[in-house]
Amino acid sequence: MYKLAAVLAVAASPALATGLEIDVAGEANGTIVIDLFEDTAPLHVAQITAIAEAGDYNNVVFHRVIEGFMAQTGDVQNGVAGGDLSRAGTGGSSLDDIPAEFSDTPFERGTVGMARAQDPNSANSQFFIMFEPGDFLNGQYTVVGEVTSGMEVVDAIKLGAGQSGAVPGEPDVMTEVRVTE
Repeated sequence: MYKLAAVLAVAASPALATGLEIDVAGEANGTIVIDLFEDTAPLHVAQITAIAEAGDYNNVVFHRVIEGFMAQTGDVQNGVAGGDLSRAGTGGSSLDDIPAEFSDTPFERGTVGMARAQDPNSANSQFFIMFEPGDFLNGQYTVVGEVTSGMEVVDAIKLGAGQSGAVPGEPDVMTEVRVTE
């Protein structure tokens, strides 16, 4: 089990990881490249990269996708493809939750933010990618990065249904997530 102290130690060290490459399969097929903002959200970036380096994001589905808003993924506990996805979106990782790192960085098309529960300090492993600007999220959710390549892949992710955006049937999946330097 990872501990917050270990993540804090990584966050305090010089930044090694600068991004993620996410291979996606399903209705969307291709690679999404994300630049991570170590200076804006060092604790969140350290946690995301630790989870990715452990391989825990591999085969995790996009469980909540709302047209014109965002695509959410990263539930390494309950969102693994091929498993029971009825609780996808309700879990996290074995790491501790992360304190909010709000910034002045706005939520624009391609912005990557951390998902959380009602408590601002409850982000863990789930993240979302914006389809369109979402000013109402500014200062309320932690911005961790931005898509620099593959936005067409994001746009093709299978949409969810209803107000919750739960994806019916077979959701698109992150087949492999790699940390880049």
